[in-house]
Amino acid sequence: MKYRTYLYFMNGIFRFLRAIGVVNHIYVYPGQNSFLKKIEYTDLKTMMIQEKDILKHSRASWNRQSREGSEWCTPVDADAIAEAKNGSWEVILTPLKTVPKSWFGEITNRDILCLASGGGQQAPILAAAGASIVSFDNSDEQLKKDKMVADQHSLPLKTLQGDMADLSVFNDHSFDLIFHPVSNVFVHDVKKVWQECFRVLRPGGSLLSGIMNPLYFLFDHDESEKTKILKVKYKQPYSDLKNLDDEKKRDLINQKISFEFGHSLDDQIGGQIEAGFVITGFYEDWWSDEATGLNQFTPTFFSTRATKL
Repeated sequence: MKYRTYLYFMNGIFRFLRAIGVVNHIYVYPGQNSFLKKIEYTDLKTMMIQEKDILKHSRASWNRQSREGSEWCTPVDADAIAEAKNGSWEVILTPLKTVPKSWFGEITNRDILCLASGGGQQAPILAAAGASIVSFDNSDEQLKKDKMVADQHSLPLKTLQGDMADLSVFNDHSFDLIFHPVSNVFVHDVKKVWQECFRVLRPGGSLLSGIMNPLYFLFDHDESEKTKILKVKYKQPYSDLKNLDDEKKRDLINQKISFEFGHSLDDQIGGQIEAGFVITGFYEDWWSDEATGLNQFTPTFFSTRATKL
């Protein structure tokens, strides 16, 4: 009886909001969780999808992708671990170019946070190279792969599940270095990531980040794949929640594909500086023509080394 009363009450609220023009439609997605029973606003900028809901959806998406397997979800093999233990190792922040060893300095016995980089790749390599690693990722399945490799080779690696924009489980000045491959496209407010990274780094520590070039988000890549034409479509900074129509957003939800956010250079680089960092390294990287036609014209990624003085 209480539930029926609640439904009558909420129905009255929705009717009122629709009458005054705040709400356009109410969508209910059968068989999905409560996050998908959401209000569709006339002004999509005010859509009531909270950051915790974006986080939950992204976790489900990456758990699915990790179980199915992909380039970013395939653990390194025993040979790579053995080579890293012997001092021969390399890791990537972006698809192709390896990170300069000079960006790391001496990593033996250093405390490194691998942030949103699960999958059994970079974290185990850095642990095998002598660092003490904490792998912090939103995806349970990606963390399982880090732990699997660590357990197989007795590596100094711990895993924690959480939000890259909320590092409250760590004390101030907990790490000597943060390794953060391309992943902040899945977070709504990238400035929170930079602020938290600055807080948990020790003075003299560095944040190594892989970043998607915001130029990528000017285009509808699904459309360009069909037409073979790159046509500017979206105003920047890009957001799936803001720029996609209702049907495409529902497709992302139903297919468990993460929402993406194309942050401005002001937020990506300026945000790091605003958080207190000094940019001490930079390089660009390409992708592949199969991944995007934009690759024929410009690098689609870049990496920064930001130091806390």
